[in-house]
Amino acid sequence: KKGERVLVCEDVITTGGSVMEVINLIKERGAEVAGVGFIVDRSNKRIDFKANQFAVVRLDAETYLPDSCPFCKEGIPIDKPGSRSL
Repeated sequence: KKGERVLVCEDVITTGGSVMEVINLIKERGAEVAGVGFIVDRSNKRIDFKANQFAVVRLDAETYLPDSCPFCKEGIPIDKPGSRSL
């Protein structure tokens, strides 16, 4: 409801897309984001939700640009992690 404070909770964040969608819905309805909590942060600290945020575990996820990816160079197919398809 308008004026309420909402805590957003997520299991795993990588890009923060799902959390940002929820934050936008909260703000559209006139509520305030009190904070964001997640169990696992594998974003490499690239995401700032502009709210207090806390992770139980932070994992350094190794990422590559396509032209420097060792798997791409070897022709190994990559499975996209996560629960949504882009």
